[in-house]
Amino acid sequence: MPFFDIQKRLGVDLDRWMTIQSATQPHKLSSRCHAFEKEWIECSHGIGVVRAEKECKIEYDDFVECLLRQKTMQRLSAIKRQRDKLIKEGKYTPPPHHVGNEDPRP
Repeated sequence: MPFFDIQKRLGVDLDRWMTIQSATQPHKLSSRCHAFEKEWIECSHGIGVVRAEKECKIEYDDFVECLLRQKTMQRLSAIKRQRDKLIKEGKYTPPPHHVGNEDPRP
């Protein structure tokens, strides 16, 4: 037990930062990654840390990807690089509404 319980005094709980998705949400709408977190918690509940790291790795990886979206951003970056390459080679011309040359609306 710490001498000064800073987390309690500040009202911050750093031990449960990943499970905040399961908390009661405003307007009763579930969060973006709630389903992935729920699968991960259901898989790892009651089996211990060591077994959960091995047996629930797929669920945990899905949950982390939903939170951070690293693979999605890498894929988007690859698509943009390919588009820029095709534009530079002259094999692709973006439509006018993608370049900002759209006709003005009345």
